[in-house]
Amino acid sequence: MTSNPAMNGSSRILFLLAALWIAVVILLALFKPSMFGEATVTTILQFSTILALVALGQGLVVLAGGAGIDLSVGGIASLSAVITMLAVKSGMPVLAIPLVCIVAGAALGAFNGLLVTRLSILPLIATLGTLFIYSGLAVALTGGAAQSGVPGWLLTWGRGVVFGLPVPFITIVVPVFAVGSLLLMRTAWGCWIFAMGYNERSARLVGIPVDRARLTMYALSGALAGLAGLVSIAWLGSARPNIGQNLELESLTAVMLGGVAITGGVGGVGGILAAVILLITLKTGLLQLNVNTVWQVGIVGALLIAVLLIDRLSKRWR
Repeated sequence: MTSNPAMNGSSRILFLLAALWIAVVILLALFKPSMFGEATVTTILQFSTILALVALGQGLVVLAGGAGIDLSVGGIASLSAVITMLAVKSGMPVLAIPLVCIVAGAALGAFNGLLVTRLSILPLIATLGTLFIYSGLAVALTGGAAQSGVPGWLLTWGRGVVFGLPVPFITIVVPVFAVGSLLLMRTAWGCWIFAMGYNERSARLVGIPVDRARLTMYALSGALAGLAGLVSIAWLGSARPNIGQNLELESLTAVMLGGVAITGGVGGVGGILAAVILLITLKTGLLQLNVNTVWQVGIVGALLIAVLLIDRLSKRWR
């Protein structure tokens, strides 16, 4: 009986990320033992919630191949949150906030997909352009000011904690990643995604609707970014036009760190979530140690290169 190379690769990445996370925790325990407590765990998972949702959408786009990338996820998160709160101020029922956030994000993501699939614009260029459009609109519509008016029930959900775990992480991130994993590994749709990423020409020859599936990936990425925008509203108590700043690069880092091949066709959602938690733990620890922000960025970059090199060497040894 032969083993599945993709599964072996995912297991290897998860093992590597777990080892790195343990190493980071040990180092932080040595230098800053006072940071370990329920409050720190809550903070890490709260920050992880927004990045995890955006990174999952980014990962789906990259997995589908075709040089897929979505640099506009941060702009979508900001603009969907702003559009929703402006709609509330215009008289929209507050109960519609979750739906409007997700639908707005999906529509913005679908626009990216149309640029890529219908106009054949390179994903890097298309989503870089929409990043500036979406981010610029978020600032232009608000004048750079945060939009308040978030209802109390949404704040209670966004800031709720159960046994030290943020409620949004339990109710959104865990179910979404579980469903994503099942869809990718257990459905024909998931097979399509891996087939497209591994060899798009062969996928077209066997009848997979590549363009339609890729358009769906961008719409899903947008919907997840919109969901991240919803979490930011519920947590911060306002829609901030800059909430998505740097999310595009951080999400892409988490995707590659989590074992998703930048060319598509290889990877899984488990590695993405593990990479997000590792990144946020590292950044939180560095912040607690008063490490300069410039050095934080450099350390994260060095970690990414180190993990990719270790994975490449381990494959060669095997």
